[in-house]
Amino acid sequence: MTMKGSLLFVSSVVILINMVRGCPPKCRCHPFSKSVDCRNQGLVDIPSHLPAETQILLLSNNHIQKISQSAFTDTLALKILDLSNNSVSGLLPGTFKGLRNLQILNLTKNFIEYVDNRTFSSLPHLKELDLSSNNILSLPGTLGNNTWNITLLSLKHNKLQKVDRLLLESLPNLKVILFKGNYWQCNCQVFGLKLWLESFLYRGGVSDGVICATPGNRKGKDLLRIPYELYGICPHTVSEVHQANTHHYAEHRSSLKHGRHNEHGGDGSRAHCEPKPKPRPVSLRHAIATVVITGVVCGIVCLMMLAAAVYGCAYAAITAKYHRENSHSPPGKEKGSVEESKPFQSSMA
Repeated sequence: MTMKGSLLFVSSVVILINMVRGCPPKCRCHPFSKSVDCRNQGLVDIPSHLPAETQILLLSNNHIQKISQSAFTDTLALKILDLSNNSVSGLLPGTFKGLRNLQILNLTKNFIEYVDNRTFSSLPHLKELDLSSNNILSLPGTLGNNTWNITLLSLKHNKLQKVDRLLLESLPNLKVILFKGNYWQCNCQVFGLKLWLESFLYRGGVSDGVICATPGNRKGKDLLRIPYELYGICPHTVSEVHQANTHHYAEHRSSLKHGRHNEHGGDGSRAHCEPKPKPRPVSLRHAIATVVITGVVCGIVCLMMLAAAVYGCAYAAITAKYHRENSHSPPGKEKGSVEESKPFQSSMA
């Protein structure tokens, strides 16, 4: 009984100390490292009454679904926040408001579908942001006005099909970016990402690459290994076509006023409203045929030039031989020919 009483007294003292220091239930507070460990406790909300000096908060492997805007108002000194492997489905614009000292934010293995561009705007010292293993379908044009210090961004294992190049260019200090396990569409719209990624790797950046999911003929291929010529030109969007048609209508409104009789006579009036046909992408088959034909023509021209050169050399050799034989003919023969011609002339006389 004495031993049990001693243990009960000690545990009561520990609980009282934690309560005085502000350590919430189901959590372990470490004053020396200024950390609070609330992992694997089945929590459904962010614990309240956290010590104000907390710099490391570990909340992984719980059942937290929502994060209120006042969840971290008492822990403004926080530097590391681990919310991995929870059930967070959304992040409000003011979720991390006031955490100006936060440097590492881990949100992996949640159910986040959408990221607002104001969610991380209040984190000017954020360096590492891990959003992997969520259900993110798209990302905004930027992650916020104060996110230029991010050096690591993980987007692995989401449902992304594309990323705006402007978002990546708004992170000038980025050193590592991870793209693996998404549904990347390697069409004309991914051209900007390809250009940015080539420049990023050239500057010494680290990436696991973009592996295409669609279209079918590019599935499983590395984005960087697909030639530029195969992307083609993106067709005009609906808004672009609408603007073009509006401008076209404004230029010819006077002629349209005098052409109302065409409304009952056929499709003449509708021709002005039809968008221009979409530019067709570059055909690989036509490109290969053009290269083959060009090669055949060049080959024939080269053969003709070679035949002409051989003929010229042969003709020059024969001519040189002929002149050489005439220059070395016996002198007596020439004299005899002259002497033989004299009797013939005297007989004629």
